[in-house]
Formats: sequence, C-alpha cells, structure tokens
Amino acid sequence: VAPIQVTTPDHRYERTAVGILADSYLARIGAGDTPLVIGVGWGRTLSAMADNLTGLANRNLTFVSLMGSVSHASRTAPGDICVRLATQTGGRAMLLPAPFVADSAEACATILEQRLVRETLTSAREASHALMSVGECRDGAILFQDGLFSPDQLAELKQRGVVGDCCGVFYTSDGAVADIALNRCTPCVRPNEMGAMDVTITAGGASKAAVTLAVLRAGFADRLLLDETLARASLDAV
Repeated sequence: VAPIQVTTPDHRYERTAVGILADSYLARIGAGDTPLVIGVGWGRTLSAMADNLTGLANRNLTFVSLMGSVSHASRTAPGDICVRLATQTGGRAMLLPAPFVADSAEACATILEQRLVRETLTSAREASHALMSVGECRDGAILFQDGLFSPDQLAELKQRGVVGDCCGVFYTSDGAVADIALNRCTPCVRPNEMGAMDVTITAGGASKAAVTLAVLRAGFADRLLLDETLARASLDAV
C-alpha cells in the first residue's frame, strides 16, 4: 500500500479569486485620469491581483511600496508588484529602497534616515488608498521561507504569540502590535500612520483566519476582500 502523502494546501485558487476581486476594486477607484497615489504591500494575493489586472489605463496613477523588499527576485515582493501594476496601467512605481527587515533596531533607524527612504515613505504615508495582504507566522508560510529572518528573530516570532504580519508589522491575536524586537527592525508605514488612507486588506485561504482577525482587531482596515473559505473560518473563530 502506497503511503499517504500529506501536503499543506497552497490556496492558489482562493488567492486568484481574491486577486480578481481586488482588480475590480482597483479598476473602479483608478478609472479616469485623476491623479491617485496607491500604497501597495506584498504577498501572493496581491501578486495574483497584478497578474489578472486588465482594462485599467491611467497615467496619473502612482503605486508606492509601503514596506521594504527581500533580497531575491520575487513576484510577491512589493517592488515587483508596484512595477507590474504601473506597467499595466501606464502609471508609475515608487519603490522603497530598503530591506524588508534590518539586522537591528539601530540599523533600521539608520536606514530610515536616508533621503530616498524618507521621500518614499512620505509619499506612502500620503497615499489616499492602500492595498495590503496578510502573512501567517507558521512553518511553510511565505514569511518563514528564503532566509528572511535570523534564527533569533524566528524564535521570537514563535515564542511570543505572534500570528502574522501586515506590511511588515507583526501582530498578536488580539490585534496588538507585538512587543518584539522585530517590530523595530522593519522599515515600513506603521498602522498609526494610515489614518487618512482608505485601506483594503486582501487574503485567501482558511489558514489566514487568525492573522486576518488580528489585523481587523487592529482597527486600521476599511475594507476586507476574502474568499468564502476564509470568511467562514474567520466567523467560526470569533
């Protein structure tokens, strides 16, 4: 008898469905030729949005990274997503010239002092709209791949009850910004800087329920785009 293969679902169909839903929203707010600055996070759901966007042309759109990037080429990185959205719409992209995570709080503070970083973050904080995704803190999740974190940072995430991140800010299940060193090492736009933005959170797959609820409890989201399995899992977890 062949052994049973157990695999972790990748939720690609759910992410694609949510990405297409986000495309409809983006096409609505970006239509015409009105100048609009849109902050962009990272992740596979937003990448699916960029993959499926059609029919939107506005050279006055600006897509700006809300967070730093990773060192390897990736279609889920915020810079890549911004560039693809700008290319498809005729707009432009502003990329944050910073890593997703610095080695220390001191290193992050130095990065934030750089002129190009300051200018990009100023534009990001002034965005009228933002499109973000959520990341899980579990083995097999995108956050735990490709050596993003040091062993000490990984241990801290696992030991301190962190359920996931949104744009480089890590949360506990009650919606609080986790009191961990890692949250002082990520150059990004913080929740308390999003008050004037219309914030849309995208997520796909039932395994995102805990972090989705945490981000909702954090209180900065205006709109939530989910697939049915995640919506049901989130309701069941309340």
